[in-house]
Amino acid sequence: MSRPRRQVLNSRNVRGVPRLPEGVIRTPEDTLLEAQRLLDLGMPFHAHEVLEDAWKAAPEASRALWKGLAQLAVGVTHAARGNLAGAGALLTRGADNIEPYEGTSAHGVDITALLRWGRHHAAAMADGTAQVPVLCLRR
Repeated sequence: MSRPRRQVLNSRNVRGVPRLPEGVIRTPEDTLLEAQRLLDLGMPFHAHEVLEDAWKAAPEASRALWKGLAQLAVGVTHAARGNLAGAGALLTRGADNIEPYEGTSAHGVDITALLRWGRHHAAAMADGTAQVPVLCLRR
């Protein structure tokens, strides 16, 4: 679940980087593609916004999946901003929210790998050995 390290834009108000419109309804496939595109560009906060739109619009059965993915992305945002405690907490919450989907297809998301990734990086945040993690939503 790792990709080459990219510089992460660590401010939600970076000059020339507008916020995304809220409430955009996308298919799960389009949501994951757009979120990953933003993650690959070093824009985890923007990826979080895309995933948050999916979370808010999702049926009850998949709401926690999208919430957890959004929390993983915003955990990366907190890590980039130097808030290791906040990053660790969000990575842990994100992993906890996606855990019930382990063993399902979950739109092609490798839940087991993301659980391992989230918990590993949360532990690194707690023990001070953290780097800004790179999040890959799919294989």
